Amino acid sequence: MARTPRVGDEITLAATILKVMDDGVSSVSIPSYNFPLAIDTPRNAKAGQKVEISGFATRVDAEDGKVTVRIDGGGLVTVDIDAITAMSATSRVRVRE
Repeated sequence: MARTPRVGDEITLAATILKVMDDGVSSVSIPSYNFPLAIDTPRNAKAGQKVEISGFATRVDAEDGKVTVRIDGGGLVTVDIDAITAMSATSRVRVRE
């Protein structure tokens, strides 16, 4: 990865669909996050399919190599920095330094 993420960066994570429920929600697995996460299901999604989910970094611990991401509609997940598939700097959040 070119740089360490910062608070406010848009983060994309790869997830694998574990189970698709009838109500349009899927249970997904994210690498280095040890719990299933419920997200809105993309159309025609099937178990085993890879999907990308995105959110904004709310906390970065470069010393431990972890980043906490607020997933749109899914809550907070803390993953290894290596689990990030894409990242872009945004000016959505202003950080005091």
